[in-house]
Amino acid sequence: MGRGRAKAKQTKVARQLKYTNHNIDYDRLRKELGADEPSEEISPPTASEQESERGR
Repeated sequence: MGRGRAKAKQTKVARQLKYTNHNIDYDRLRKELGADEPSEEISPPTASEQESERGR
């Protein structure tokens, strides 16, 4: 017993998180995560590379 008050508080916090408007600065987040840095793109293997792997 005695769990009703704790559960009510958890429900209240969950509702606040769900329905509160979160203003997120996505540009700042990208900079912090380093997403603006050029990354190495992985290109699909060429036909000659595929054939050389098949011969292994």
